[in-house]
Amino acid sequence: MATETVAKPKTSARVHVQKFGTFLSGMIMPNIGAFIAWGLITALFIEKGWIPVPALGGFGTNAAGAPNVGLVGPMITYLLPLLIGYTGGKMVYDVRGGVVGAIGTMGVIVGAGIPMFIGAMIMGPLGGWTMKHLDAIWHGKIRPGFEMLVNNFSAGIWGALLAMLGFYGISPLVTAFSTAAGNFVQFLVHNGLLPLTSIFIEPAKVLFLNNAINHGVLTPLGIQQSLEQGKSILFLLEANPGPGAGLLLAYMFFGRGAAKASAPGALIIQFLGGIHEIYFPYVLMRPLLILGTIAGGMTGIATLAITNSGLVAPAAPGSIFAVIAQTSRDSYFGVILSVILAATVSFLVSSLILRTTRHSDEDDLTAATSRMEEMKGKKSSVASTLTGGAGGGVGVLTGPIKNIVFACDAGMGSSAMGASVLRNKIKAAGFPEVNVTNASIANLADTYDVVVTHQDLTERAKPATSSAVHVSVDNFMNSPRYDEIVELVQRSNAEGAEAPGAGAATAAAPAAATTETAAAPETGAAPSGILVPESVVLTGSASTRDDAIDEAGRLLLERGAVDEDYIRAMHEREESVSTYMGSFLAIPHGTNAAKDHIRKSAVSVVRYPEGIDWNGKQVKFVVGVAGINNEHLHILSSIAKVFTNKAQVAQLEAATTVDEVLELFGKVNA
Repeated sequence: MATETVAKPKTSARVHVQKFGTFLSGMIMPNIGAFIAWGLITALFIEKGWIPVPALGGFGTNAAGAPNVGLVGPMITYLLPLLIGYTGGKMVYDVRGGVVGAIGTMGVIVGAGIPMFIGAMIMGPLGGWTMKHLDAIWHGKIRPGFEMLVNNFSAGIWGALLAMLGFYGISPLVTAFSTAAGNFVQFLVHNGLLPLTSIFIEPAKVLFLNNAINHGVLTPLGIQQSLEQGKSILFLLEANPGPGAGLLLAYMFFGRGAAKASAPGALIIQFLGGIHEIYFPYVLMRPLLILGTIAGGMTGIATLAITNSGLVAPAAPGSIFAVIAQTSRDSYFGVILSVILAATVSFLVSSLILRTTRHSDEDDLTAATSRMEEMKGKKSSVASTLTGGAGGGVGVLTGPIKNIVFACDAGMGSSAMGASVLRNKIKAAGFPEVNVTNASIANLADTYDVVVTHQDLTERAKPATSSAVHVSVDNFMNSPRYDEIVELVQRSNAEGAEAPGAGAATAAAPAAATTETAAAPETGAAPSGILVPESVVLTGSASTRDDAIDEAGRLLLERGAVDEDYIRAMHEREESVSTYMGSFLAIPHGTNAAKDHIRKSAVSVVRYPEGIDWNGKQVKFVVGVAGINNEHLHILSSIAKVFTNKAQVAQLEAATTVDEVLELFGKVNA
């Protein structure tokens, strides 16, 4: 994913605005489903809706003569801001921050009496941030047994104080800002100036600054306007798919090379899927084309203003389907016309530019895509559509590889071994700065350049890391794919360092296991108590895979490292994905859900001189693993280094005492 060499300088004002917009988007986007639900209820059941229902729409009176509250008002006043406040706090300080952020948000909601989306986007993160720093004050100082009491009361007391701050302090300020911003929008509308906002919005989209504008200003103001008028034009200032569609249509007819060939696919993704960033590289390839999208955007806004049309709720993503679904009952003609005219004008202006300027698009699309991703600060999950990269959710590299992750179900066994092997290979090739880590699939985030998984787990890892390059292996210990990854690292880092040739990568790989100078900062021996003589068996009694898992698991159980349920979880893990590593080694361990059954970190080693069948592979060494807080990773690194060196494997096979085994694993890290 994003690396220092890919992103623009962090001191750039544009980068700061991007980050701010991304943060705002992070609070809004997870709750779009709630916005859609509110929009559908509004469109259907309000007094001017398709199916007016007083009890649901909140109009008229009930049998007792009291006004109907309905769903529309409470959802927009309380539910949506509270969701945003909770999400903002959770982004900063997990669930605890989310709860405190929601409490603080309630203060601004009640204090203002109007939908407090801007207030929620302030109080949510503020609650999470302040709670995080307050907890740090007494972290580690609470007497055992009082943790829950202190945690609950501190969150409750601080949340109550934040609610009062929101009520008396933040609420009046946000109300004043919302009123001023709303008056400014009305001024633009009444004076026919609203279409001019496209001059700023369209370039901002290409520069990935639109989130700050859309989620920071337009969506909150649009919600308020929709509540008062039943619809808002502001929801379509940025989300109208017409301008981008017109530009891509122009490329379909008048483009050249790769740009023309990829435009139809990009149009489907942009117009139907709502992923507008797909057309940004086409603008960056010919910056003058921004005039086409500006003209299209202005036309669409003017059409909406003339026809008095709008949406009842945000359309996210900006797909034509989402736009139609959120269109107000009296606005279908105006909204559809605005999309058509925006696309038409954008097409005409863009076609004129393409026809009257000389330019070769064949070689520039990939470069433009890379520039787009550089400005975004990370890879695009749809970039492969333009550049012809690997499909299936696999990303395209846009800069040097800096972060590689090995992922398995639990993140503590096979992935740790594989990471150690590849780490040594990459360091031996001359790239010690490349970070190679391991993690469980459940904890993956879209922040890596390369993701390595067992072939049976790759599809599970892709959704969480769609921007990364994915590599599937069937052997974590000596997979030939490792040499391919080393070569990929060399090629991607060629601009930042003098990279060895491809042949050198292959030649260097076997030496990685014994290269001491390239070793990670590891201790000379396994952490005390992880691998002890009592947990090493030179001649195992098992004759089958399942019996071998039981034998290795019992050694962990006898040491008090795990309970019986963990051994059952070792079998569950084996049934889902094999723990065979290659080089006659298997490392059975529990599933990710079984970590609660680990009492302390421990490793067991059982040797089977005659070998046993392990799903069709011969295994002579079974290493049982149970780890807490990565304490076991040092010994796994030692084991990985042994089993990538044929001479040391031979020594292990010939060992006649337990001390020889322990010494061999210890000496590797010396």
